[in-house]
Amino acid sequence: MAISTLQRLSSQLHSLQSLSLFTKSVLVRSSASIASATATASSSAKVADRIVKLSAIDLDGKKREVVGLSGQTLLKALTNGGLIDPASHRLEEIDACSAECEVSIAQEWLDKLPPRSYDEEYVLKRNSRARVLNKHARLGCQVVLTPDLQGMVVAIPEPKPWDIP
Repeated sequence: MAISTLQRLSSQLHSLQSLSLFTKSVLVRSSASIASATATASSSAKVADRIVKLSAIDLDGKKREVVGLSGQTLLKALTNGGLIDPASHRLEEIDACSAECEVSIAQEWLDKLPPRSYDEEYVLKRNSRARVLNKHARLGCQVVLTPDLQGMVVAIPEPKPWDIP
């Protein structure tokens, strides 16, 4: 709707002979920024539609509600919820994964996630040191939240002895 209004206004401005080229360009740019602000306002109203609520079991065994957004990684949601230290991981970069990026996903949610990538399996094996993967282990930076994951239960595992300073 805002785009068609912008196009109509732009064609009307170009048809006016008395305005200078500079004035026309200023009016078109200001109209475009108004249309952009309108589009941003309408898209921000839909943020509530993107909310994904999760349950996270912290290191003390307490269940905490974590809120993320669809399209965001699980790691980002856990970091925003204060369950993972943001300094321990450069978000979204698999090369920067540490043991703190690893999470355990409840069995009933595993089928709703895409399979692990080769890189994710490699990092999980490297972090486990035993080279045996726990089938519930995933890297939080590789799990992208979707509306299907509403209510997912995630556990934050205790740090491994070799990761404790």
